[in-house]
Amino acid sequence: MINPGYCDFPLLKLITELLGPELWFNTILVMTHSSAALPEGPDGYPVSYNSYVTYCTDLMRHCIHQAILDKKLENPVILVENDPHCKTDNRGRKILPNGQLWMSQFLLICICTKILGDVNTLLGFEDCVQLGPLSKTRLPSLPHLLSSFLKHHIQLNPNTSNDKIDELPLTYMDEEDEYDQLPPIRILTRAQFEKLTNLQKKAYLDELDYRETLYLKKQLKQEFLRKKENKENIGVASDDSSDKQEDASTAVLLPDMTVPPSFDSDSPVHRFRCLVTGDQWLARPVLDPHGWDHDVGFDGVNLETAAKIRENVVACVIGQMSKDKQDFSIQSESTAAFIDPRGSIYSVGLDVQSAGKELVCTIRSNTKLKNLKNNVTECGVSVTSFADKYYFGTKIEDSFSIGRRLRFAIDAGRMGGNGQVAYGGSVETTLRGKDYPVRNEVVSLSMTFLSFNKETVLGGNLQSDFRLTRGTTMSLNANLNSRKMGEVSMKVNSSEHVQIALVAVVSIFRAFLRKKPVDDLQSRKALER
Repeated sequence: MINPGYCDFPLLKLITELLGPELWFNTILVMTHSSAALPEGPDGYPVSYNSYVTYCTDLMRHCIHQAILDKKLENPVILVENDPHCKTDNRGRKILPNGQLWMSQFLLICICTKILGDVNTLLGFEDCVQLGPLSKTRLPSLPHLLSSFLKHHIQLNPNTSNDKIDELPLTYMDEEDEYDQLPPIRILTRAQFEKLTNLQKKAYLDELDYRETLYLKKQLKQEFLRKKENKENIGVASDDSSDKQEDASTAVLLPDMTVPPSFDSDSPVHRFRCLVTGDQWLARPVLDPHGWDHDVGFDGVNLETAAKIRENVVACVIGQMSKDKQDFSIQSESTAAFIDPRGSIYSVGLDVQSAGKELVCTIRSNTKLKNLKNNVTECGVSVTSFADKYYFGTKIEDSFSIGRRLRFAIDAGRMGGNGQVAYGGSVETTLRGKDYPVRNEVVSLSMTFLSFNKETVLGGNLQSDFRLTRGTTMSLNANLNSRKMGEVSMKVNSSEHVQIALVAVVSIFRAFLRKKPVDDLQSRKALER
């Protein structure tokens, strides 16, 4: 009796564990009572014989696949009937409802299975056929590892918002603070602003935008000088610094996490409020948005820290760990660096990331040298371990700036392992806006190459971020490679022109209208069939 449920699955699983999955390779499924009355379908009439046989066969094969965790095996099926009331032909041989002689097929399949088993034994194919889940994990792609390695740079602070300040040209610091030299301005109220003419409104808003740009430049310069002063005063203790440390040790309450839409008195959000203290450790829970109702919903922890170990030696650790009843995942990145007062940085790091049931571990070392005032050279090596395989990578990168706005960068790298080697590199030219980095206006043109398995792919990329008007920004990205594959994307952000959103709504609506006749035509063809 075929049970549509999983009542027989524990028995099949036990047989597989005791006798091994190889047992099912020479197994023939025999279904008895093949001429019995057929069950009724949803319409109240008996189902067809062939469809019912197919259903029972697929159900048994599915149970076997679940037991051996492999879907490649297709066991042969034999229909048997020993009922004396079964139909027979002129020679007295029993015939199934589909008109087949089950005895002949039974003998034929048994003989063929025996012959194939003997052939496999003679030719030694028994060890080549393996059933069950694949023991080997899918290996990572060398081009992907190389691309990630080339994009990775030294990171000494979990908060990467100050990277632009560190790369600020020295000529930018030599400029005088124009903001302090501006004459005072009268800020208008909304009513006063509405009384102005369109030309006066534009001039007033342009003046405010100009003053805002100069003020942001002044703040950026002060932040740069403050960081430079802190680096020069490393290891110098004073009463003022001790007072600041005492003030910094005061705990600060972080904003509460977003309450789920089905919030009630059982929601445990209030249990996981976070505190930021002066010990430079930041620990936060990881929220699972797909958790059960009335469940804790926090199945992980996120940890960030950056500390000074010794003079000119800093360490940074960023990690996240999640665990539920079935899966465990971890992602961490740790870096220790020695900062030379002359500008060079030497770092070592360890990255750990879970991939299924395996761990991807990467040990890397980078050296960043500042040869000239506007020239930076960086080289690095890495060793990646995954599924008992090791991948070794090397890279070198050099960048130099001409003035404040023009920057050139070139890099090249190699990644090898498991008998394969991948080469790659890029050449990039970046033109910054006159108010960079206060206004993020950048135009970047890059050329890339990748060589893997005796095939070379060339590519080009154009990326641009600029301001169309005072309240409108546009981001344009286009890329094309030698395989004639490319992509063009454009993004517009505006806080003034609502017409842009209306154009998008009209375009989407017209797309639905063009799709509707096609759907009607398909439904009409389905009805005609």
